[in-house]
Formats: sequence, C-alpha cells, structure tokens
Amino acid sequence: MNFFKKLSVLVLMTIQSTLIWAQDKKVNVDINVGKGQNGDWYQQPWFWVVGGAVFILILVALIRGNKSNT
Repeated sequence: MNFFKKLSVLVLMTIQSTLIWAQDKKVNVDINVGKGQNGDWYQQPWFWVVGGAVFILILVALIRGNKSNT
C-alpha cells in the first residue's frame, strides 16, 4: 500500500509541475489602450472635488434630518 501512495504522489507532482511550466507564457500588456487626451473620468481632480462636496452635503442632510422632536 505504501508503494501506491508514493506512486500516486509522484504522478500528481509530475502533472502539477507540467501544468505550472505550461503557464509560463510571456504576455505584453499595454495599459494605455483606449485613453483619450484627458484620461478617464476618475482621473480628473474636479470630479473628486465635486463628488466629495456632494457626499458631504448628503451626509449633512441625513444627519440633520434624522433629529426627532420627542
């Protein structure tokens, strides 16, 4: 029985190493594809300023509107 365990481990390790070597493909990734002159919307500073201001206004409205007169 010990022989079959060693044989199965040997076969599984051989298959695993073959699969690992099969994944060794060099891929050239260009991350600048499809960007316009101004970049994407989330790279614009004005978007983050306006978004932050809107978030703060909504947060203040929710906090102030939650007070009850009991």
